[in-house]
Amino acid sequence: MATKALNFCSYTLGLIITVITLALPLSISAALAEVPGLPDASDPVARGLAIATESDRRDHGFKDSRANLKMILTNAYGDTSERELRFLTLENVDPNDGDRNLIIFDRPRDVKGTSLLTYAHILEADDQWMYLPALKRVKRISSTNKSGPFMGSEFAFEDFSAQELGKYTYKWLRDEACGDRTCHVIEQKPQYENSGYTRQIGWTDTTDYQVRKSEFYDRKNQLLKTLEFTEYTLHLEKYWRAHNLKMTNHQTGKGTTLTWDSFAFQTGLDDKDFSKNALKRAC
Repeated sequence: MATKALNFCSYTLGLIITVITLALPLSISAALAEVPGLPDASDPVARGLAIATESDRRDHGFKDSRANLKMILTNAYGDTSERELRFLTLENVDPNDGDRNLIIFDRPRDVKGTSLLTYAHILEADDQWMYLPALKRVKRISSTNKSGPFMGSEFAFEDFSAQELGKYTYKWLRDEACGDRTCHVIEQKPQYENSGYTRQIGWTDTTDYQVRKSEFYDRKNQLLKTLEFTEYTLHLEKYWRAHNLKMTNHQTGKGTTLTWDSFAFQTGLDDKDFSKNALKRAC
């Protein structure tokens, strides 16, 4: 999956964090541990890949997850509308392929039952299908149309695909303060075809290796969107999840916020819960 972190920049604050970390339960302390032996700045490509690999490694083994969330759409005038949905994920243990996820809209009534199923791949085009209850049919999403907005939000279809490690190349740019933490700043470029982005710049916390912010650049290499991750919580003493994601479109002035709730892991989901037939049953 994507990227992660938590640390302070001054020596004095670093000592404070060290004391606090030593006082934490062992499992939480391990989840916050820094990674020794990263390649140094003289090889930014190797350093960037190592950081992304560590971020990905820390999310292995969750098996499956369920979450409820709210999607708040904000237009350029500040008006808002709200939707409620569910998000299901099935981890793929095959390192040569990606995870699966299913998004189901529950409210408001005019979008109830609309659902999106994604099979993420590495370099091959992801498979995506959408169920439209008004038409009572499953529609395949074209691989050339995944940069389009999803359900009127500022998230594109490709944003809902799993951020598999092999989908991108990586380059470390610098380390810098991000709020009260220190972050690795990493540039990643898609290796797959038909992305709506030329590159992404991510701020990954140097301690827990969670991404704190991502910038998305369009096909003209202009800043298009910024995604901020906040309210991280540790689940099963290992898996960090941000409970608030805010996407801002700098070119339109619109925004979308996802507020996550009720995360549950290892719930027994399997392949049949992520089939095209499951799209129709989801509502």
